[in-house]
Amino acid sequence: MRFRSAVADPTDLDRALAYPADGPVPALPPERIREELAANQMRPEWTWIAEDEDGGILARALWWGRGDSERPAVLDCLQVRSSVADPASVAAGLLAAGHEAFGKLPEYNISLPRDWRTAPDGMAEAVAWRQEAAYRTGLTREVERLRFEWIPAAGTAEPTGRLVFREGTDEEFLDAFVRLSAGSLDLHTQSELRTIDAEELARDDIEFYTDCPGERSWWRLAHLPDGTLAGMAIPSATPYHRNVGYLGVVPEQRGQGLIDEILAEITRFHASEGAERITATTDTVNAPMAAAFTRAGYAVTEIRLVLEASQGS
Repeated sequence: MRFRSAVADPTDLDRALAYPADGPVPALPPERIREELAANQMRPEWTWIAEDEDGGILARALWWGRGDSERPAVLDCLQVRSSVADPASVAAGLLAAGHEAFGKLPEYNISLPRDWRTAPDGMAEAVAWRQEAAYRTGLTREVERLRFEWIPAAGTAEPTGRLVFREGTDEEFLDAFVRLSAGSLDLHTQSELRTIDAEELARDDIEFYTDCPGERSWWRLAHLPDGTLAGMAIPSATPYHRNVGYLGVVPEQRGQGLIDEILAEITRFHASEGAERITATTDTVNAPMAAAFTRAGYAVTEIRLVLEASQGS
């Protein structure tokens, strides 16, 4: 069996795109893949195939990255033909070859329906071999997230006056990030704080959100009317639509419903800019944040299973 990128032959890419999307886990349609290729967010060198001795494609892996990225950020699609007896082994070989070529371990995102564990069509089994392949190739940390979506029909809440929002300096946002990380229910934050301090994590977070398609000028600090810092709101964006980004309340102000005020500010901002869709995600274990999204009119559209390398990998 050969594992390689789709660059050796001019027909490689067309063959990879024509690969039949069998199995219950949703796959990207060819037209969507071509759009991503046109945007340089998927590339032939990030498109990998497993071939049998006769040159038939047994599996494919499609990685995604930003248009200006040197290396991919996310594995977006992994498929193995249903006729393969040991799909986990074939998938693991394909991922290992890609990881070696990239010099990194991009995370793997699997978009799933909410009932994927109990669905009667073999969904759980199809997810299981993907999890095994990811684990074998170093993606040993697993986080399950809820993906929410707001549309204009859900409406927006009017300001209540409980909070005042203003722009802030980089130093003020650094301090806010540090303070918000204390006691966070976000699993990524908890994991990062096991190996780095809160200020280093805050600098990483600022760099991440600065690099997102959203504008730095959108960021707001949230204060009580007397000037006390209550939290912050970072409206953001993806290459496809507006996004909630980051929001939170400082520990000493939690438990008063202020998260609803901050989320409403982000939603109003995006809506005022004409957003037809606003997306957001939170860990399934972060029940308070999920409840806040629901109260604000956001609806769950899918589960996102994230498989990523543990710290130090």
